[in-house]
Amino acid sequence: MSRAFANFAAASVALALVAGCTPKVQLEAPKEPIVINMNIKIEHEVRVRVDKDLDDLISEDKDIF
Repeated sequence: MSRAFANFAAASVALALVAGCTPKVQLEAPKEPIVINMNIKIEHEVRVRVDKDLDDLISEDKDIF
């Protein structure tokens, strides 16, 4: 065997071993449904009501401030 062939064979074996160790990536759908929290809308409604009440109070008695 020639030296070049031995180097080529060793490189081929090393490449085959490295290629066999590559990680496998899999994508799966979640088993449970996705839950969306809607608390933001409820807090927003509360703030709008408070702001409206304050506007009504200020418009009734302008000498407050």
